[in-house]
Amino acid sequence: MVVGTRRQSEPNRGARDRALVFFLTLVIGGGLAIGYLTAPGDWYAGIQKPGFNPPAWVFGPVWTALYVLIGIAGWRVWLRDHRDWPMVLWWIQLALNFAWSPIFFAAHRIGLALGIILLLLLAITAFICTAWRRDRLAAWLMVPYGAWVAFASALNAALFRLNP
Repeated sequence: MVVGTRRQSEPNRGARDRALVFFLTLVIGGGLAIGYLTAPGDWYAGIQKPGFNPPAWVFGPVWTALYVLIGIAGWRVWLRDHRDWPMVLWWIQLALNFAWSPIFFAAHRIGLALGIILLLLLAITAFICTAWRRDRLAAWLMVPYGAWVAFASALNAALFRLNP
């Protein structure tokens, strides 16, 4: 993989639109599929939770909105240069995002999930910092996601502490 700062030529309107559909479908579809396949069940209902644990109904709308923002941010950096650091970091954060739910909810590995979510937060922060110089809107689109993942990291840490 070549990583550089050279801007690629702009794709035509049809290619741009298809790419946007691809990014949104990948992120929203992948996130919803993983959420469905690893939905919190009896195990999660039975573990101790901290007082700041949000009600279950909050997670679906929040993640759906965040997935739209993540998809648009990925699409924007892909348009500029899909071989540059922001794009590499975008793919890393997506892989870590998609890995967290199966490890936490399906494998019940709260400690391992905590390590993954902290790496995810690091990848999101690195994306924001590297994208900032190239596409500030793409960077800003990831800020709510970073804030939510910071909160989710604190929640994951509290769950790990309460459920050794």
